[in-house]
Amino acid sequence: MIYDVIIVGAGPIGLTCGIEAQRCGMSYLIIEKGCLVNSIYNYPVNMTFFSTSEKLEIGDVPFISHGQKPTRSEALEYYRRVAAHHHLKINLYEAVKSVTGEEGSFEIVTSKSVYKSRLLILSTGFYDLPNMMRIKGEDLPKVKHYYDEPHPYAGMKVIVAGGGNSGVDAALETYRKGAEVTLVIKKPELDKGVKYWVRPDIENRIKEGSVKSYFNSELVEIREDEADILTPEGVVTIKNDFVLAMTGYKPDFAFLESLGVSISDDDSRLPDYDVCNYETNVKGVFLAGVVCGGMNTGKWFIENSRFHARDIFTYIKSRKSLKIRKK
Repeated sequence: MIYDVIIVGAGPIGLTCGIEAQRCGMSYLIIEKGCLVNSIYNYPVNMTFFSTSEKLEIGDVPFISHGQKPTRSEALEYYRRVAAHHHLKINLYEAVKSVTGEEGSFEIVTSKSVYKSRLLILSTGFYDLPNMMRIKGEDLPKVKHYYDEPHPYAGMKVIVAGGGNSGVDAALETYRKGAEVTLVIKKPELDKGVKYWVRPDIENRIKEGSVKSYFNSELVEIREDEADILTPEGVVTIKNDFVLAMTGYKPDFAFLESLGVSISDDDSRLPDYDVCNYETNVKGVFLAGVVCGGMNTGKWFIENSRFHARDIFTYIKSRKSLKIRKK
């Protein structure tokens, strides 16, 4: 069988692409290397979204949350219902290993099978690859690039690296469970995008000294029971049990480049795609969702990239040269 389109990634935007393919009468398959909405599953257990629930809706399925801002658990339940409601064709826990061929005859090799497809949509997000600090000791077991919940850090000396939402949430939650928290931030202040209802809390904790903070600073070495922080006043060594490196994440640029997708050479690392229809420089290969932002992972969210699928399929339907099989 040759699919009309294969979608890589079963996050909210990948699901939206599947829904649009279904509505267009196209044969499709969504392939996901982890669980359904894998990125959201890997968010911190107690996370609350910045967006309100209606802005996270896809596929004309209402998203009702208990509070003004939905939680991680509510989002997981919602996207499960969306997938079930639309009877989406999804292969989970199946990693894409390679893609060869060209528009009309792509071959997708996965960890479980080989597929043929006329078109390919990459909705792979960015949450799988953390930005490494590239310092000595980063490979120690005490260093975590993903934060789950605060309980394991009760009574421990914890360094949190990063002044964005992830770093702030980790610092506050671990502090409230009894950790001795030190916040290390490269910039002179917290990120401007820190959630407005959280910012006063962390600022007050820093001001009163409950959370120790070093601004304009960065970790330079981590050891089993201590760590070195380079501050404007010089290197400071502190006792330490765990390091939570909330330094952000990045798309899988190597995978994009293996398909022939051009990536800019500057710090933005923007992939080459048409801003109107999201087709890359490789004909028949499209991007959807946050992967479009390159290293600017704060540009695209569910709420403003859920429309990518609509634009992609409007363009696909307009392409007279594509021999798409209608059901």
